Amino acid sequence: MRIAALIKQVPASTAIEMDRESGTLIRTGQKGKLNPFDLFALECALGVRELYGGTLTAVSMGPRAAKESLLEAVYMGADDACLVTDAAFAGSDVLATSRALAEALRALGGFEFIVCGKQTTDGDTAQTGPQIAEWLGVPHASGVVAVKALDPKGVTLAVENEQLRQTLYMPFPCLICVDKDINTPRLPSFLRKRDCKPGAVRILTIDDFEDKDSERYGLGGSPTRVVRIFEPDAVGESLRYEGSPREVAKQLFESLRGEKLL
Repeated sequence: MRIAALIKQVPASTAIEMDRESGTLIRTGQKGKLNPFDLFALECALGVRELYGGTLTAVSMGPRAAKESLLEAVYMGADDACLVTDAAFAGSDVLATSRALAEALRALGGFEFIVCGKQTTDGDTAQTGPQIAEWLGVPHASGVVAVKALDPKGVTLAVENEQLRQTLYMPFPCLICVDKDINTPRLPSFLRKRDCKPGAVRILTIDDFEDKDSERYGLGGSPTRVVRIFEPDAVGESLRYEGSPREVAKQLFESLRGEKLL
């Protein structure tokens, strides 16, 4: 079975800048890290491969610097990795990103089982994984909290959405988006890092895609736009209560009752 873990390099700091003209993050020169949710996805994919066999490929879309996060995935145990990068992809929104990643997965020969993190810390849309599945025409599930079992035809999952917990069965090929705390991600292996070969990360560009229309990727293929970037105005006056916990609680109660909130 061929397994893919989709990961992303996100800014390591909250002190990031935006391009006010394009409305996109300025990633050049930014120190990056592996998206936290993707660590759970990668561990999930590693566990499935160890129990049921197959090969695992880590795939990411981003600038050349994102190669470092893919190497981290290899050090953790991925068999190989692929970086999807091209100037044509710059400024991609969620839709254009999912289209490019779907094309990359096709270019790599297709996968039976695709694992994604729930969302990224620099976007928080939780839409990329499901959209990739839609482009590929495969079933998908979000909010996955456990992979219970696999058989030659499909996978049994535990899924939590709001207050509902379900057990689902999906046939291969399929895509899942795992929630946090589904597992405890392992640490990268020093021995794997030492023995890693220079070509461990393959590079894919738009020239490797079946669909080479650059207008379907990047800003041209992104229907969403950031219209304006601004700093919010400071809110009104704040209240400070002092005294013992009992006195502070009484003051807070009186204030809320005075505002008719209680």
